[in-house]
Amino acid sequence: MNVLIKKATIIDASSKFHNQICDVLIEKGKISKIAKNIANTNNYKTITLDNLHLSQGWFDSSVCFGEPGFEDRETIENGLKTAAKSGFTSVALQANTNPVIDTNANVAFVLSKVQNHAVKLLPIGALTKNSESVDLAELFDMKNAGAVAFSDYKKPVSNPNLLKIALQYASNFEGLVCSFPLETKISGKGIVNEELTSTSLGLKGSPNLAEAMQVARDLFLLEYTGGKLHIPTISTAESVDLIREAKRKKLDVSCSVAIHNLCLTDDVLNDFDTHYKVNPPLRVQKDVDALIEGLKDGTIDMVTSDHNPKTIDEKKVEFEHASFGTIGLESAFGALNTVFSTKKTIQLLTKGKTRFGQVSTSVNEGEIANLTLFNPDIKYAFAETDIVSKSKNSAFLGQELKGKVYGIIANNKTVL
Repeated sequence: MNVLIKKATIIDASSKFHNQICDVLIEKGKISKIAKNIANTNNYKTITLDNLHLSQGWFDSSVCFGEPGFEDRETIENGLKTAAKSGFTSVALQANTNPVIDTNANVAFVLSKVQNHAVKLLPIGALTKNSESVDLAELFDMKNAGAVAFSDYKKPVSNPNLLKIALQYASNFEGLVCSFPLETKISGKGIVNEELTSTSLGLKGSPNLAEAMQVARDLFLLEYTGGKLHIPTISTAESVDLIREAKRKKLDVSCSVAIHNLCLTDDVLNDFDTHYKVNPPLRVQKDVDALIEGLKDGTIDMVTSDHNPKTIDEKKVEFEHASFGTIGLESAFGALNTVFSTKKTIQLLTKGKTRFGQVSTSVNEGEIANLTLFNPDIKYAFAETDIVSKSKNSAFLGQELKGKVYGIIANNKTVL
């Protein structure tokens, strides 16, 4: 692939061309030259776009595509197309399929579906067999097959001894263990945040305590066992404080936050719109402020779209019967860019790669071209026409967002 990008503002703090408007020449999938003006002497394809900005390719540590088993929600092929058009050059795929991705054969099947795609798909293997939190899955075999981490998506490990053994075992091969932060005996049948809104709407609430207790338990186990722990999609101020303290102790822990938990509060639930039924639930402004501060000071390592397609039958029902989850790839950049500066937004969207075993490439000459192209200044109301996903269950429908993605250049391919 040979292409010449004209007049692009480079946003990459690790590049000597950061904040400069340059031409970028890509030859055979590598950045061969960056300069103020590059003549197209070889008649390569030229990319000239309005207010064009580019950065390192973005990474998402938690997406669901459904296939195999739930193709009515999303297929791998269309999921990767969605990721590409949303600016992501690599995504980590959760194991909540049917069958669950809990063997090396399941990992190999997923990887067989994604050959020669612009977006790199990184399978996450289930932590326990069938994600039932009873017996450990084939962690080492899945690691050898290509799994980058181990997680029972949205299912907490109820048995602390099982998580202890998982951390000890996975430490033998540098495996990353993920533990969803929820103590189910405390949360009970809670479906929204336990606060004034849940009381006024008559919906069963899940308190911050249910998340914080599980985070505290997991951090105690990590301190005892060693190993590598990732806590996905935290949502409370208490969790931020606990993880901040754990990092002061030099524990090998990382965590993420879902973008919708940074942009929305439980105030949006007043109309019982099931698009806003997510897990962990939308919290209050105090929690949102703590999450934002956690990202700013480095306590929270990465953001995720937590892209989770659901069919209309799973969402267009009474609130208490609706499935948890929202799609998030298409709205990720525009939503995050309304909360943070563009520079900070790009920094957040490019973090987390090394934690999941990926090499981070910069926008410099000689580097492999792994780029996201975007316009950070367009303001628009997010609509169903902006959705590429097969499912349309977005918590950001009707929300005003800032910034649109043009596409990606990655894996020696261009998707615009």
